[in-house]
Amino acid sequence: MPDTSTRPVRMVFTSRAGGVSAAPYDSFNLGTHVGDDPADVAANRSRLAGILGLPEDRFVWMEQLHTNTVTLVDGPSEHPVEATDALVTKEKNLALCVLVADCTPVLLSDHTAGVIGAAHAGRMGARNGVVKNTVEAMVELGADPARIQVLLGPAAAGASYEVPREMAVDVEKHLPGSLAKTKKGTPGIDVRAGLVRQLMSLGVTHIDADPRDTITDNAFFSHRREGVTGRQAGVIWMPYV
Repeated sequence: MPDTSTRPVRMVFTSRAGGVSAAPYDSFNLGTHVGDDPADVAANRSRLAGILGLPEDRFVWMEQLHTNTVTLVDGPSEHPVEATDALVTKEKNLALCVLVADCTPVLLSDHTAGVIGAAHAGRMGARNGVVKNTVEAMVELGADPARIQVLLGPAAAGASYEVPREMAVDVEKHLPGSLAKTKKGTPGIDVRAGLVRQLMSLGVTHIDADPRDTITDNAFFSHRREGVTGRQAGVIWMPYV
């Protein structure tokens, strides 16, 4: 069980290792919407709860649709929160979860104000301001951008995320700093780089980013690399202290 005695907020990213799912979801798939055996997903989620030392019913999942919608949650939800790509809460021991397989999982915390958030920042969500909206929702709950700490998880890197030039330019227009060049010299998108710049423009400067590239790193699920595949998760919660 994690030591939560001196840490007001916990942030965790999973990989694809350590679960029971069979190929192509092997093995620690946490997504219920990708075609995996529901019993295997349930077993994986139960294992996650045990590792993190949280009751299974304290995990809140989302019906992620690549929107910029943020939802305030104040307790457990039996079903995924409908049509949202970010969650914020002030509740203790409530784990906010974001599922990804190339999109950027974004975990945010102002532990002084007792506010946390989790956002699913894919190309469209990031372009349309899902992380900006999450910060603003946290501020409405008492957070201060100068105190917010952000952790960006493993995601598609600009060196691998190749897109048509028109798409790259469009995203750059809405998310400055995201325009990239791939290893092949073609247009690309670096969502994490754009999000870092956006966060700093909002007054959020305590930012850490895991640089690993899900497209090239077989330790992670990647929709771009594999097509049909599983989902890893980012999880954030405030334990009772």
